[in-house]
Amino acid sequence: MMTQVFDTPASLYRALPSVDSLLAAEASNALLTQYGKDAVKEAINQLLAHARALIATEQRLPQWLANTAATFEYLAQHLQQQHQLSLRPVHNLTGTILHTNLGRSQQSEAAIKAVTQVMRHATPLEFEIEAGKRGHRDNAVSNLIHRLTGAEACCVVNNNAAAVLLMLSAVCAGKEVIVSRGELVEIGGAFRIPDIMRQAGCTLVEVGATNRTHLRDYEEAITENTGAIMKVHTSNYHIQGFTSAVDEATLGKLCRERGIPLISDLGSGALTDLRRFGLKQEPMPQQMLADGVDLVSFSGDKLLGGPQSGLIVGKQALIDKLQKHPLKRALRCDKLILAALEATLLHYLNPETLDRQLPIMAKFARTEAELCRQAERFVAALRPLFAPHYHLRAIPCQTQVGSGSQPDTYLASAALAFSAQAGATLTELERHFKSFEQPIIGRIANDQLLLDLRGADNFEQLLANLAQLGAPV
Repeated sequence: MMTQVFDTPASLYRALPSVDSLLAAEASNALLTQYGKDAVKEAINQLLAHARALIATEQRLPQWLANTAATFEYLAQHLQQQHQLSLRPVHNLTGTILHTNLGRSQQSEAAIKAVTQVMRHATPLEFEIEAGKRGHRDNAVSNLIHRLTGAEACCVVNNNAAAVLLMLSAVCAGKEVIVSRGELVEIGGAFRIPDIMRQAGCTLVEVGATNRTHLRDYEEAITENTGAIMKVHTSNYHIQGFTSAVDEATLGKLCRERGIPLISDLGSGALTDLRRFGLKQEPMPQQMLADGVDLVSFSGDKLLGGPQSGLIVGKQALIDKLQKHPLKRALRCDKLILAALEATLLHYLNPETLDRQLPIMAKFARTEAELCRQAERFVAALRPLFAPHYHLRAIPCQTQVGSGSQPDTYLASAALAFSAQAGATLTELERHFKSFEQPIIGRIANDQLLLDLRGADNFEQLLANLAQLGAPV
């Protein structure tokens, strides 16, 4: 298109092609077919505005105006970026497995297939096929939860915060709820137990001290207006030292004697013992129900490994109150979430294959030795591609669970550690990794860009992507 040299800004401005000429060019036909005239015209206007700004500040034309092929190649890239899905795959190598900002758990292949099926076809979401009458959308999940935990019934909503709000609103509105001061937690997004109590129309009654709460504290706080005693699992912090708390079995006995429900916000719910991975034991819903808790709420994602959702499990009579409450309709899950959740729960019926079927469990199960071998293999293949600008080596590191789960427990792992050489920068390398079609997200620490391999979804794909990227030019 423009190959001659221009002496003045005026001549540069005159050299810019018109919108109509670009739209009329034969090279634009494919773009017009794919994106439509309005989108292509808007993109051309944006690029020409950028070119005018470059002339004003640097008195030159952009490189993409060098010739027709370069212009339309750049225009095609611009349009592709504008129409790219924001929720696209990334490599989470940050060292946080359940990274809230990166979508937490990946779903199992069975869950993905189940969601695809219900997207393509009509499904009996609220229909009992054999009886030929209307059913309830939570029935399938509720039946599975009964088999897995012994709970009489289950209510499903869109996350655990919603579960806590619904539980308090349906069971305790207008009444007092007794909570230990040591359990008045705040989770991400400034979600605080006292705030949700007010939103649900409950009156919070704090008992005990931050570090010590005794049975007598609960006993003395119960009045005729007590709606429930509530336990909150402090999953995102721990109080150590001179501490005391009352367990669920003891509180369950007290609540039965006084005729009030015991409810629990478990937070990151685990349906399997995580100690086999070197993690700490998490309280599980089935044990809490056995100890006498009437309602337990927990997340369907996070440690359970399913889609974002909140489950409330427990006594049928209380679950019925939740299902009839007006908030339930506002907080209910759609067929995609329910399909993925049902498929995820089905994995738990076969503990022998659970660690292979659920991606979160598969990542927990990786051994330090396996990750070190992978890291050395990556280094051998990639080091020549990043030299001399970046030095690459394999180093030991620690992975955290994330999403407020097990904040003081880490899993031994291995990372690819890039350090900058010969005038290169880690910021430039980080930007280079993020520019890939499937962005590679690591973390910078101690003057190194670290890629923690425990978070990799597929080692071969990751290695191929890194090899294709190489060092930034």
